[in-house]
Amino acid sequence: MRLATWNVNSIRARVDRVIAFLERHDVDVLAIQETKCRDDQFPYLLFESAGYEVAHVGHNQWNGVAIASRVGLAEVQEGFDGMPGWGDPVAAEARALSAVCAGVRVVSLYIPNGRSLDDPHMAYKLQWLERLAAYAGARRAAAPDEAVVLMGDWNIAPLDEDVWSMAFYENKTHVSEPERAAFRAVLDAGLTDVTRPFTPGPGVYTYWDYTQLRFPKRQGMRIDFALGSPAFAARVTDAFIDREERKGKGASDHAPVVVDLAPQFS
Repeated sequence: MRLATWNVNSIRARVDRVIAFLERHDVDVLAIQETKCRDDQFPYLLFESAGYEVAHVGHNQWNGVAIASRVGLAEVQEGFDGMPGWGDPVAAEARALSAVCAGVRVVSLYIPNGRSLDDPHMAYKLQWLERLAAYAGARRAAAPDEAVVLMGDWNIAPLDEDVWSMAFYENKTHVSEPERAAFRAVLDAGLTDVTRPFTPGPGVYTYWDYTQLRFPKRQGMRIDFALGSPAFAARVTDAFIDREERKGKGASDHAPVVVDLAPQFS
């Protein structure tokens, strides 16, 4: 089975590219982030015509997550237990969606950005990650043999090699020790970064800002990951980043991350 995750930065603007990507790489399940649309605006019919069921949650023109599957879509759940909201009054955001696809629990995640180190949004980001780690740990304790993968845009570069220049990002978000510690806490809940062994750095990125010619200069960040439970990680046979999808007119600022699984034998 082939799974992928991709922050598409507006599904309505890039649906043709997404469908072409699914067909070109023969993807079975795609976790999508930053759809930037309400549920009634999502282009379901185009996915259905390509053979995919879709679950989506989106409240407005911001955030938005989805899962597209051609191998089943069951037990769909918006958010996760304990997921915090943002704002005053507090409102839930469309940042997490899970479903079981061919026996694998896929969780599509769009982690809060944080904005700046001293912004209240950073405290929200850290709380969000703390609750996510608790959720992952609780699932592992309740079902230690469950195949689970948390896929998405983490808005964290966990290692120095995951950014093109640590000097450039000094005193900026995505590389601070509290954010990295929060990422490690999710791993400590019993998950493994299943893509890094197949896509080692340095110089391996999944995101390049649109400004300052960051992409042609290879000045990117690695912030999109798939973190799998032991039962999931044991089945991973390959993983790659489709850097080609960052090229050309109308590209997202993120590239898809693809993970291959061996069949499950009972």
